[in-house]
Amino acid sequence: MCGINGIFGLPDAAARVRAMNQDLRHRGPDAEGVWQDGRLALGHRRLSIIDLSESANQPMEKDGLVLVYNGEVYNYRALRSALERRGGRFQTHSDTEVVLELFRCYREKSFTMLRGMFAFGLFDRKARELYLVRDYFGIKPIFYSQGNPGGFVFSSELKSFLGLPGFRKSVNPAVLVSCLNYLWPSGNESIFKGVHKVPPAHFLKVRFAGDDILLSQHRYWELPGRAADVLPEEALVEDLRRVMRESVEKHLVADVPVGAFLSGGLDSSYITALAKKCNPDLSTFTITVSRRDQRIERMPADNVFAGDIARVLGVRHTDIPVNPSVVDSLQDMVAILDEPIGDPAAINTYLICQCARQRGLKVLLSGMGADELFAGYRRHYATLLSQTIRRWPSGVKAGCAGALAGLPVRMGRLGLRPVRWAKRFFSFADMPFGEAYMRSYSYYDRTELYNVFNRQFDPDVDALFEQHDALFHQNPDLDDINRMCFTDIHMFMTGLNLTYTDRASMAASVEVRVPFIDKTVVEWAMALPGRFKIKNRTAKYLLKKAAEEVLPKRIVYRPKASFGMPLRAWMARDLRELVDDVLSYGNIKKRGIFNPEMVRAVIDADRSGREDYAYRIYQFLTCELWMRRFLDT
Repeated sequence: MCGINGIFGLPDAAARVRAMNQDLRHRGPDAEGVWQDGRLALGHRRLSIIDLSESANQPMEKDGLVLVYNGEVYNYRALRSALERRGGRFQTHSDTEVVLELFRCYREKSFTMLRGMFAFGLFDRKARELYLVRDYFGIKPIFYSQGNPGGFVFSSELKSFLGLPGFRKSVNPAVLVSCLNYLWPSGNESIFKGVHKVPPAHFLKVRFAGDDILLSQHRYWELPGRAADVLPEEALVEDLRRVMRESVEKHLVADVPVGAFLSGGLDSSYITALAKKCNPDLSTFTITVSRRDQRIERMPADNVFAGDIARVLGVRHTDIPVNPSVVDSLQDMVAILDEPIGDPAAINTYLICQCARQRGLKVLLSGMGADELFAGYRRHYATLLSQTIRRWPSGVKAGCAGALAGLPVRMGRLGLRPVRWAKRFFSFADMPFGEAYMRSYSYYDRTELYNVFNRQFDPDVDALFEQHDALFHQNPDLDDINRMCFTDIHMFMTGLNLTYTDRASMAASVEVRVPFIDKTVVEWAMALPGRFKIKNRTAKYLLKKAAEEVLPKRIVYRPKASFGMPLRAWMARDLRELVDDVLSYGNIKKRGIFNPEMVRAVIDADRSGREDYAYRIYQFLTCELWMRRFLDT
């Protein structure tokens, strides 16, 4: 895993690329390289995973093609063999050279032949064309800009743009609205105006003609959106087991040791169990939260379940304790994430990766993606249930909502999770299906978003709802469950989970691999009718049946737990002083973006125990700290 960047058309391009390399050194501490041809310079920072020799360093130039590459191609050995049969000759044992040679043979058609995660820039010297290519699901990032600060610039991270002379730090209001509503930036724009993301499954073709820079964007693959004819359930279970065994085996390809996240839940436990069969020396890691924090959060004790499954599987396991002192690193986390991402799960990822790196590991497997593919989030079933509740008499619904409104979500130091969930559920239980699903993982309704921002943001609020509606109804052939999964893959998985995982893990110089988010696995899952994903109120039904082969049922069928921090407990106690300081009425009014009265009302409602607004407050805090870090300096 690595960091890549490039510049065309700016003075001292090579020197600027070297400076950008320094900003990306955490992504690749093992080697650095810069390549220049006239006004174009390409840069690379390397984290050595496959072919550790210097001959595999980058930028890699060969016969008129130059490549800076970030990622792993898990089928590179099979591709190399096929290329050798066509007469290809290789100088390294790296997947990097395979990507380069595959492009030479098949040009743009080569991108769909890659099985893995990748973001790369490939320059054809003869044609004077640069290809920026991003993997199918956006596991690996690539940002680009034409004109801010000038010329053409691309990089793995936003922070490397900030040091460029003339870069304009102007906030994109549409992205800020998304960050507040979802906690993360949706879509393919960045938080800075004029800086974009290459969309997943797309490539950007950049042609340099003298001083002119001509851009064209192309989709090279699209997720099939219709369920296929299916086998009997027993045959489907066996086929899913085959698909998952193959994916995990391919994701273990490395010339360095590989470990795994292990929360003790179904997804990470299943990946760990399959990996252990191929790698007897597997090490695993989980987060431990104090009992005090669990009382308010009402979080399952992941470390107990993780320790249980670690003993069953016989892996070397490490518990990493988390306490409120980690909040002292909040400023650092804001800098690591580049954009205002208000999910404290990023802290979990960073701590685990940091510990793994200290133990000598560069690669970890994660169970991320299973919930999106197999309908494993509580909101999936809740949204289906809401359509039944919607048919209730209006008086009954109003009575339930009214009764809940008067109930607290916390009494003293005891969190009342059933009330918290019920209030959340009735916030969307009377909405049409698409609107209900959006509201199930949003933190505001439309009116609240109007009120929390200044009026100039109203068009961006409207656009946010229109964009979600268009995506949710994009494919009319999908059943209701797969419509939610399709939306999650394109929104939640890419915009939040993969984004914070990449940035937090690479900050610790660790590569995280996601066997569920494999092209073959995703295509298989999205061809599966929704009735096999949620059956008899059992979420991830078929996946659980498949996992029974290698896991105890007490793990397979344990209640769903989130990969999060005890944020509600921290808000109730340990973050109180920081919130009052950073989110004071004067500070919010001076910033001129949020309505200070509404921010204060949110804080007061949460502290009184009337409402569960911890994540709203955390995102206000994240946004203000982000602005201080990225705008005010």
